[in-house]
Amino acid sequence: MLDDQPDPVEFEITDELDLHTFRPSDLGDLVPDYIELCLQRDITRVRIIHGKGIGTLRTTVHKILERDPRVVRFELAGATEGGWGATIAWLQG
Repeated sequence: MLDDQPDPVEFEITDELDLHTFRPSDLGDLVPDYIELCLQRDITRVRIIHGKGIGTLRTTVHKILERDPRVVRFELAGATEGGWGATIAWLQG
């Protein structure tokens, strides 16, 4: 019998998470899991690229970060790192 589940996609864990390739419904698990993987690699500053658009992804990301006790603080990225199309999160090291 064939398995209908797609194979997991592996990608490198860095200080940057680009959400353009993910479905919004994936974010609730994706962002906290990525934070965990970053902390396992001693990455304590992460740039999360959510795009500018109408702000739906940005709002979702911010709500997830607000609820995560491992997030010390977060803010929109500066102009050289994506402006309001990205969020910088600082994690407990």
